[in-house]
Amino acid sequence: MEYGKKLWLLGDGYWDSHSNGIFVSHESICVLNTSDKDAKVNMTLYFEDQDPMYDFIAVCGAKRTHHIRMDKLKNAQGLPVPQDKPYAIMVESNVPVIVQYSRLMSSQPELGLMTTMGYPVE
Repeated sequence: MEYGKKLWLLGDGYWDSHSNGIFVSHESICVLNTSDKDAKVNMTLYFEDQDPMYDFIAVCGAKRTHHIRMDKLKNAQGLPVPQDKPYAIMVESNVPVIVQYSRLMSSQPELGLMTTMGYPVE
């Protein structure tokens, strides 16, 4: 059985360039795919002061999860997610999926971890 939506929005993306030396600050787009087909996931980043960045692509296998580490991802043009710059994310999939966002900030000894569900679009 398929659960989820094909379009999700995340309003608060931010990859901090500072880390405490033990843990690396990073963020993940967490995808759950309950369908019988692989999910091709395409992410677009939106900014306050520049044009969007397109074609950050990942695959979540059928009946699998995938934690897409944004610090390890590059778009089709070979560009990484920018650091120290707020952005929003549109996540599109060819099959219905569930999308959650998580961020680990390790710029100080006390780690900061946050997570939120994406906003599913009909």
